[in-house]
Amino acid sequence: MRLKSGIWVAAYLRRCEIEGAYGVVRRHGAEEAGAIFVKIDRLDGSAELFGPAPQAAFNEARPTDRAFIACLKSNPTADADIEAYLARQIRFDPDLWIIEVEDRAGRNFLDRIVP
Repeated sequence: MRLKSGIWVAAYLRRCEIEGAYGVVRRHGAEEAGAIFVKIDRLDGSAELFGPAPQAAFNEARPTDRAFIACLKSNPTADADIEAYLARQIRFDPDLWIIEVEDRAGRNFLDRIVP
């Protein structure tokens, strides 16, 4: 059983705070199992976006861990491109979460990123 999205988001934001980055919930999704997108704003007009990895990327030994993948081919990318991508995702899944982290170094604090 996977950790509820609301609990994972709260823990992730706490981790950002501990590391000295500012993170906020931009869009509150479904508490139980909403998809989570994490935008890392570098505060220079560029950003990175991470979203849920495809199911095939999960490790059989740890199938309940959350895994993320870069959503756009060029990271970092222009902020406007990320916002357009997120708007398309919201039309597809209105229950998703959007977390935004401001960090000039571009640190994402995600434990598992699938290449």
